[in-house]
Amino acid sequence: MLGTDFRTGSPNWLDLGSPDPGAAAAFYGAVFGWRHASAGPDAGGYGLLQLDGKTVAGLGTLTDEGARSAWMVHFSTPDVRKTADAVKAGGGRIRVEPMDVMGEGWLAQATDPQGAEFALWQPGKTAGFEVASAENTLLWVELHVPDPVAAAAFYRGLFGWRHEEMEVPGMTYRVLSLAEGDQQETSFGGIAPQAEDGVAGGGEGAGGGSAAAVPRWVPYFHVADVDAAVSAIEGNGGAVLMPAADVPDVGRIAWAADPAGAVFALLKPSPRQA
Repeated sequence: MLGTDFRTGSPNWLDLGSPDPGAAAAFYGAVFGWRHASAGPDAGGYGLLQLDGKTVAGLGTLTDEGARSAWMVHFSTPDVRKTADAVKAGGGRIRVEPMDVMGEGWLAQATDPQGAEFALWQPGKTAGFEVASAENTLLWVELHVPDPVAAAAFYRGLFGWRHEEMEVPGMTYRVLSLAEGDQQETSFGGIAPQAEDGVAGGGEGAGGGSAAAVPRWVPYFHVADVDAAVSAIEGNGGAVLMPAADVPDVGRIAWAADPAGAVFALLKPSPRQA
């Protein structure tokens, strides 16, 4: 389960690139109760999304022409340059070369060989988000790609991740764990085969945009009531991509998109998983 005891390969930061950060902050505030705070005068408008005063994610403005709004999962590394080199050696590419972020840490942005975007974070003054797995915070991260076997091998080369295969209706799901420690206790995410429509249940993105089948990392947020969260999403301009459904031994889940089209998921874990 996700926590804040970050080790190599741990998800340790999450941020959203949005064409309208103010509107995004209002939307997620209505859905999860987050508050927006500036990261400081030198941060170029980058802000922090917080719950009860603790940072759960970051929020920035999209600046590249043609960029789509999306959540970006960051993974912890003790040496961002070395890991960036491993990305290239494994067939991926580095979109943003390693850079010092005002002493808070070192950042690089990458794309894996199948096109899923992610980032690397080498902690400095900021180790990562301050709370995870609690209600209304990040609980799980999930990679959707055409070739899960190749993806597992690529990320194992970067972080040493282990995985356990689970047979579920219609697919093999791979549960990811850190390189060291109890495999179940250090699990943090999974790899699933990419659906043709991009989401398990199909559907259209917010604002009429299609939920296109693109390789991506999807963040799952822990909620107390998935159906209530779905209602809040729809009531604040978002869209439901996969209706709320119960998954045996996992919990109740739904997929959604915010008003700008950024995809995320909701999960209320079953008692066995909580």
